[in-house]
Amino acid sequence: MFTIGSHLSSAKGYRQMAADAASMGANTFQFFTRNPRGGKAKAIDPDDVCAFHELAAQAGIERFLAHAPYTLNPAAKKPETRQFALEVLSDDLARMEATSGQMYNMHPGCHVRQGADVGVDLIADALNQVLSEEQSTTLLLETMAGKGTEIGGTFDELARIIERIEVQDHVGVCLDTCHVWDGGYDIANRLDEVLDEFADTIGLDRLRAIHLNDSKNPCGAHKDRHARIGEGEIGFEALVAVTEHPALRDLPFFLETPQDDLSGWAAEIAAIKAARR
Repeated sequence: MFTIGSHLSSAKGYRQMAADAASMGANTFQFFTRNPRGGKAKAIDPDDVCAFHELAAQAGIERFLAHAPYTLNPAAKKPETRQFALEVLSDDLARMEATSGQMYNMHPGCHVRQGADVGVDLIADALNQVLSEEQSTTLLLETMAGKGTEIGGTFDELARIIERIEVQDHVGVCLDTCHVWDGGYDIANRLDEVLDEFADTIGLDRLRAIHLNDSKNPCGAHKDRHARIGEGEIGFEALVAVTEHPALRDLPFFLETPQDDLSGWAAEIAAIKAARR
């Protein structure tokens, strides 16, 4: 089964997100757990969760991806910034258990001129404080474009974080097509080689989700600017090929393309479905 959806607003709750996803031909979705710039999360309504499960069963929605706010930086130099990241991660993972068995995605963090080795250690330390054997949620580290002092711009950096994590069963990777392209991985012309490198460095068993985005930048630009599918430098055919690849085709795909409303994502989903072999 091809699983594809887009990033949606969570303002009206889980059931509405499932309804929005179904209305545009999607069978999954992504959302921010709270304001992407941080702040307090909205209380979870148990009745909304029950209504979501009922509608999701009807719509064939089995998986979704929750996204941490962008402001989290467990690799920060300032202790108070790291503490904020710990508090939000802990709170978000606890809240995720209201919809058990799902995935939670985060940007690893920025080392802020402390060096990548320090950043890797700080991120792993933070995750070891918030992950537990009892949780049902899988935490995903996202591949990054490598701009500034971002950690995760290479597969090696993600592998080094993961190997330091004590609770191995609850950690994976979300591959962002725009980010890896901007990071220098040519998925348009060398997809097999890129995935071989991922397999050798991290392991394909760790790959749990794909952010399907085109890029406004040339390969290796390290800028991270998403484009609509087929309107960027990666191109429509190359991104469809990502969804068709035997190592990827059964993963859930999430569009984070810039759109004005749901109709834009609905059109992209329809076009990708029609093009897939």
